[in-house]
Amino acid sequence: MPEADASSKEKQYHADVPQQTPGFFLKGAGSYDWGMKNRLARVFNPETGRAVMLAVDHGYFQGPTTGLERIDLSIVPLVPYCDALFCTRGVLRTMVPPSSQKPMVLRASGGPSILKELSNEEIAMDMEDAVRLNAAGVGIQVFIGGEFETRSVHNMTRLVDAGYRIGMPVMGVTAVGKEMVRDAKYFRLACRICAELGAQYVKTYYVAEEFETVTASCPVPIVMAGGKKLPELEALTMAYNAVQQGAAGVDMGRNIFQTDAPVAMIQAVNAVVHKNLKPAKALEMYNTLKAQMRKERK
Repeated sequence: MPEADASSKEKQYHADVPQQTPGFFLKGAGSYDWGMKNRLARVFNPETGRAVMLAVDHGYFQGPTTGLERIDLSIVPLVPYCDALFCTRGVLRTMVPPSSQKPMVLRASGGPSILKELSNEEIAMDMEDAVRLNAAGVGIQVFIGGEFETRSVHNMTRLVDAGYRIGMPVMGVTAVGKEMVRDAKYFRLACRICAELGAQYVKTYYVAEEFETVTASCPVPIVMAGGKKLPELEALTMAYNAVQQGAAGVDMGRNIFQTDAPVAMIQAVNAVVHKNLKPAKALEMYNTLKAQMRKERK
């Protein structure tokens, strides 16, 4: 039986030394096929190496989430301001205009609702359908430490195999159960497992202490999950800190679509991620845009 890592030697993450990826701008992607790289370059801006993804997949397990009751009214107007939309295939087919040129990353796992054990997921979408929908990637939940951990990891590896056959990137999403500790040690474990087993990028939560060790020890890009709704300045600060500590962008939902002015907020997040705008200035931008929009509506 393999032994746990019991070495007394201090771990060396070298967070100040960027990982080199000859042949492509994105971390760990230098040896991928052309189609895989092209899809990644649709999600991640080649000029900055970062992405602002808008997560609106919440309904796949919790129904009409606040702010997502009418996606045609609340989310479609935000699509022009994100780099990619993370949604379900049902929402894509029924509510997103086919004329949209924004890349779509599709939720590919599901099964239980909030009424059941969430880690008991299965693959919920065939990769052929992702191709049919011209997706730029698929995302799947991985429950490291959860009751059905092995099943969720196996779901991801099956999806990765299917993705390699047709050049479709897979985003591993690190799920955290109610009883799990949200700290850098856990996220280093979860993100590294996703990357080691083939995910082309990983979505995970930000932690205030040692987040740079999470990004440094993961050989593929990490995008920060927005998590619960926060005051605007806190959400902008979290996004800023994440990218400054090595994240390749964000995949935010509630901290955008549950604000008073989602169009203003997503533009402020964009400025933080792609232009390194400081949080206080980004908040000023948000408030200015919000005031302008209110004035225009009168």
